[in-house]
Amino acid sequence: MISPTALVDKLKTQGTLSRSEFVCLIEGRTPEVAECLFEAAREVRHAVYGKDIFLRGLIEFTNYCRNDCLYCGIRKSNLDADRYRLSLDEILSCCRQGHELGFRTFVLQGGEDPHYTDDRMVGIVRAIRAGYPDCAITLSLGERSPESYERLYRAGAERYLLRHETRNEDHYAYLHPASMSLRERLDCLQNLRDIGYQVGCGFMVGSPGQTTECLVDDLLFIKEFKPHMVGIGPFIPHKDTPFAGHPAGTLELTVFLLGILRLLDPKLLLPATTALGTISPTGRELGVMAGANVIMPNLSPVGVRNKYLLYDNKICTGDEAAECRFCIQRRMVNIGYDIAVTRGDYAGHIGQARQAV
Repeated sequence: MISPTALVDKLKTQGTLSRSEFVCLIEGRTPEVAECLFEAAREVRHAVYGKDIFLRGLIEFTNYCRNDCLYCGIRKSNLDADRYRLSLDEILSCCRQGHELGFRTFVLQGGEDPHYTDDRMVGIVRAIRAGYPDCAITLSLGERSPESYERLYRAGAERYLLRHETRNEDHYAYLHPASMSLRERLDCLQNLRDIGYQVGCGFMVGSPGQTTECLVDDLLFIKEFKPHMVGIGPFIPHKDTPFAGHPAGTLELTVFLLGILRLLDPKLLLPATTALGTISPTGRELGVMAGANVIMPNLSPVGVRNKYLLYDNKICTGDEAAECRFCIQRRMVNIGYDIAVTRGDYAGHIGQARQAV
């Protein structure tokens, strides 16, 4: 049988492995194999993006959600969640401060909140586009109709993040209520791609019920779908969910999978997530050293940061935006990387022409 180290070389040169080879690589990982993987991941990432780290200014604008995902702290059944919504003026204030701090991408993230109708969201996107024409607008609003995605795209949104969470149907059903389906999630991702968005998917590492085979399902799906972004982070339990007592995912496996993803597609925009920084003080640095090239500091008002809690013990809930921004810059410089004051698009992406509506 081929060794895990040889599998790293094969993944680097061929860009994929068979199902059994992915299983062998994941289950046969050692510290030595991991370092070999990370060295290869850094090499291919540097060849495409150099040592630039792209910042995304995260604006968590609502923690209302119509869904009841069993792992999520803002699930609709959590009656202890302190709900909030940001106004247009508050969102634009976050953008203004972020632009002054050098952010050239804004990420509007929220639960699936029916209050934010298509008309409201189109108004928000248009206002940001008019005020900050040099910036990219990323949305992370969950599942919507193709018509909704089209309207938001034509209003000025260019990227969309929609984690698929798991490509395994049984696992998806275990993590979600019966009202949600993997098929619907995958259809939404395809609709976003067809419209012309730079599309991001992703999954939790160590989520309840996850097996190595589930992880391989995710990797093979990502290779086939060819997203522009992939967001992964360790599962971290929230005390007010059915999975409160489940152990968290590990830093070690998460960064190993980051390295694999980088070799699957050297052009990927790959975040070192806040969840990585939550489970380890140096988690985001280790994510970057494993091949990540995106970090998403929080631009949300300090007064609401401790209310958008998808999981427990989230970091930076009390920091001002400038603190987050310059803390990240110091951390990246310390490990030999640079913060790029650019939009940070996927290498080579050409979106479809849009028409204002």
